[in-house]
Amino acid sequence: MNGLHPDLARVLVPEETIQAHVKVLAHQISLDYADKGPIYLVGVLRGAFIFLADLVRCLTVPHVVDFMSVSSYGKTTESGVVRIVLDLREPIDNQHVIIVEDIVDSGKTLSYLYKMLKGRNPASLRTCTLVQKPKGPLDVPVDYLGFKIPDVWVVGYGLDYADKHRTLPYIAELKPSVYTR
Repeated sequence: MNGLHPDLARVLVPEETIQAHVKVLAHQISLDYADKGPIYLVGVLRGAFIFLADLVRCLTVPHVVDFMSVSSYGKTTESGVVRIVLDLREPIDNQHVIIVEDIVDSGKTLSYLYKMLKGRNPASLRTCTLVQKPKGPLDVPVDYLGFKIPDVWVVGYGLDYADKHRTLPYIAELKPSVYTR
């Protein structure tokens, strides 16, 4: 027995690999913003909260954390409609902002959020995502990327299916039989 939950096909990114790469991303961000003052990290809820928590604990530069909830998904499938569920608490004018996202799948959510926040006049705006699927060209840059993954449904480390498996310490592929029921 492999010890995986019956909903899971395989582990794509083990916990140790995630933790090592989070440190690499934090180091790069810290280098890039070493002389720019505090950075304003915008975690996209709910999926990015675990990734963001680990990332900020590794940063060596001053930073502020805030959250937004922007959704293009229903409970189990992508709806194609993007909406703001929770907005930032403060203006971001003249702030160095990094959007921290769990996954770039179709890119619709990140694109919507990037364009909206760009209109709020930040000093700079970059993106950081844990995983990205190979779904064609995006109209926004992914400046800091954790992992490229295959085009499969993934769960763990903040990612979920119908609010399940979000707190797994690794990223795993969900069996198609689970989401095609």
